[in-house]
Parts: sequence; C-alpha cells; structure tokens
Amino acid sequence: MSELDAFLLAAGLGTRMGPLSQVLPKPAWPLGGRSLLQWSADGLRAAGFTRLACNAHLHPERLAEAAPGLEICPEPTLLGSAGGLHHARGRVGEALLVWNADALGEVPWSHLRDAHLRAGAQLTWLLVPHPGGAWNPVFTDAAGRVLPLGTTGPKGPFHFTGASVWSPGALELLPPGPSEVRDLLPRLTAHHALVVEPFPWREVGTPDQLIEAAAALAPAAEGRVPGCYVHPGARPAGKLRRCVLGPGADPHPAFEDADAFWFGEAGRQVRLALT
Repeated sequence: MSELDAFLLAAGLGTRMGPLSQVLPKPAWPLGGRSLLQWSADGLRAAGFTRLACNAHLHPERLAEAAPGLEICPEPTLLGSAGGLHHARGRVGEALLVWNADALGEVPWSHLRDAHLRAGAQLTWLLVPHPGGAWNPVFTDAAGRVLPLGTTGPKGPFHFTGASVWSPGALELLPPGPSEVRDLLPRLTAHHALVVEPFPWREVGTPDQLIEAAAALAPAAEGRVPGCYVHPGARPAGKLRRCVLGPGADPHPAFEDADAFWFGEAGRQVRLALT
C-alpha cells in the first residue's frame, strides 16, 4: 500500500448527530456542495498533502461517495481515537498528520509538521488558548508536554483543535485493538504541544451545529431556509423551524413543523424528532 501524508478520523457511532446518522454518516453531510470530509481533505491538499485516508464505521459506502479520491479504511469494530490509526501503521515516512473529520478549520498544517520534525517528537498536539465555555481545558508542563485530562499544570489552559502529528514510532506503540490517545501517553517519551494563535475553526458534530454551519458557510445553499438545514437532494416547503431536511425530503407546502428531521425513503416521507 502507498505511503500516507495524513489520516482523517471519520469513524464513529454518530450519537451526537442523533437521527441524522440513520441516513448519512456525519462526515458525509454537505456544506456548499462539499461534504465535511471533502472540506477537510481539500484543506490538506491545499497545503501540499495529497496522500490521504480515513476510517469509516457507519455507512462506509456513503462516506466513499462523499469524498472521491480519498482512501476509505472500513472499521467494522470501532478502534477509538488512537486505535483507528492502526490503518496507517507501516505506511508513514516521517510524519502523519491527523484531523477530526467533523471539524472545519484553516489549520496551519505545514507549520505544525515542521515544528514536529524539528522537535523530534513522537506526537505533537496543536493547541490554541482556551476560548472559554464548555471545552475541556488542556494544560502542559513547563517543557510543553501535554498533561493527562483533568490535570492542571504551569502552562494553560489551552484548547485542543483536533489536529496532531504522529511519528512512525508512535504508531508502532499502539496496543492491539481499541485504544484512546490518553491510553498511549504513558508510553510516549517525547510528546509535546505546539501552541498557536486562534484560527478559523468550527466543529460540526450535532444537528444544531450543522444548521449553524449551513447559515454561516452556505447561506445560498444548505442554509437557504433560515434556522434550518437543507440537503441538496431536498425540496424545502412549508413553514419550518429548526428542521433538517435530508436527502429526498419533500414536505407539503402547507405543512408547519419544528424540531424535526425529514428525509425520503422508498418513495415515502419519513419524519423523526430532532433531538
């Protein structure tokens, strides 16, 4: 198999997306005519990193359709935030860029990779000053090493953007089966954080975040019905509030609805509560 520049974490149960995950996996939902997964892939390619792969759990065939040219690694059994990188073991030269496929951001990929290589690190996290709110704060020690979640330190608080760089050696330390990054930290002797100024970044992990992203990034397309999300394959009509219209959705023009997810299935209209 060919060498990889970057890996997109796109496998999950889709729990936070609620009923939307019954139709499409989260990274396959489009904004401005491009899937979330394609947005991430295009950002990496623009920075010069073109050999890309991702893992897939729910509807892997639909994820493949959502990002042409991206290698899809099916993951029937979820392997976790670290274990999912087993797909890349033995396929990395100097460094592997890693990104969460449910986020959109203007990530300084080249700067991150260069800093990782200069430091000779096994794992480098990209952090920004903590913006406040509910995000879990991250702290580092005086040498810039990321401390375990829930531990305070001399530097911080920071926010983990979801971007990181892994060395081939770090990938070889992955235990068999499912694992999380926090499980690997005790085995690493050279991991640190790169702290940068905040950059445009947006998580799209819930129906409300999808609606907000559509209004901000695709107001003439998926965001064209105020307070709602409209899939390119939907036909919006009626008076709608906080609704997601998925593929094939075609509500009656006289219908009034709120807090609902609509989609077409086998020639009929399906309505589910939007949690």
